[in-house]
Amino acid sequence: MGLFDFFSKEKKESLDKGLEKSKDSFFSKLSRAVVGKSKVDDEVLDEVEEVLVSSDVGVETTVKIIKRIEERVARDKYVGTDELDRILREEIASLLSENKSVDISNDFSLPADKKPYVIMVVGVNGVGKTTTIGKLAAQFHQRGRKVVLGAGDTFRAAAVDQLKLWGQRVGVPVIDHGMNTDPSAVAFDAIKKAVELQADVVIIDTAGRLHTKVNLMNELSKIKRVMQKVIPDAPHEVLLVLDGSTGQNAVIQAREFTRVTDVTALAITKLDGTAKGGVVIGISDEFKIPVKYIGVGEKIDDLQTFNKMEFVDSFFKRV
Repeated sequence: MGLFDFFSKEKKESLDKGLEKSKDSFFSKLSRAVVGKSKVDDEVLDEVEEVLVSSDVGVETTVKIIKRIEERVARDKYVGTDELDRILREEIASLLSENKSVDISNDFSLPADKKPYVIMVVGVNGVGKTTTIGKLAAQFHQRGRKVVLGAGDTFRAAAVDQLKLWGQRVGVPVIDHGMNTDPSAVAFDAIKKAVELQADVVIIDTAGRLHTKVNLMNELSKIKRVMQKVIPDAPHEVLLVLDGSTGQNAVIQAREFTRVTDVTALAITKLDGTAKGGVVIGISDEFKIPVKYIGVGEKIDDLQTFNKMEFVDSFFKRV
C-alpha cells in the first residue's frame, strides 16, 4: 500500500484536477529552467529559485527550499536535473512536515468536549468567505452534525442573502438581523440558538472590510466578548478565508488579519482557477497556523480538509 492510497480516490482526483493549472505552469517553467543542463549546479539553482518565487511559493520559503537542495547537492556530490522533480517534492514535503501547522487528517470532525463548537469566520470581501461557510455547513450536515449559521456580515446585504440561501439549500437554520445591524448581536443570538437546539457547531460570518485596522480589531473583539457571554471560551476557532488565486496578495491579507485577531486556522479557496497554487506551500510554511481547508472546485465536496503530503503529491504529479 502506497503513502497516498488511504486518501479517498474521489478526493484525490478532485485535488489533482484542482491543481492542474498550478502544476502545468510550474513544470513548464521548471523544464525551461533546466533545458540543456544535466547537472544541478548554481546556475540551475538560481533558475529554480526564480521558478519557485514566480509560482507564488514566496521568497522566504523559496530560500529555505533552495538551501535544502544546496545541502543535498553538496552531500550527494552529483545530482542530475532528471532528479529535480523528486528532490523538490521531497524537500518541500519535509519542510512542511517540520512546521507546527498540524495536518487535519480527521475529515471534518469536531472536538467532542466543545458543543456547540463556535467558528468565527474572517476575511476580506470577494475571497469566497460566505461560500466557504455554506460548503462547511453542508459538509458537517452531511456527516449528521447539527449546524447553526450566523449572518454577521451585516455591512453587505448580498452576504446576508447569500448565507440565507445556503441555509435553505443545506437545510440548516440561519440567524440574521438583516443589513446594517449590530454583528455582535447576530453572533449572540446565533450561539444562543445553537445552545437551545443542542447544535454541534455554529459558524458566524463577519464583515469583510471595515475602514481601518483599528475598526476591524474593535469589531472582532466586540463580537468575541459578546459570544463569551453565552459560551465563555468562544470562539473555539477563528478561520481566516484567503483567495488562493490572488497569490502573494493572500499572504499580505494573512499578515494583516493575524495582526488584528488571533487567527487559529486558514481556508484557501479558488485554487482550481489559478496557476498560483504554490501560495499554499508558502502560507503553510510562513504562518505556522494550520491550513485547515482548501477549495479546489465549485462543488460542495471540492472544499477539502488540507493534508500537506497529499497536496505536495498532487502538485508534483506529472501526468
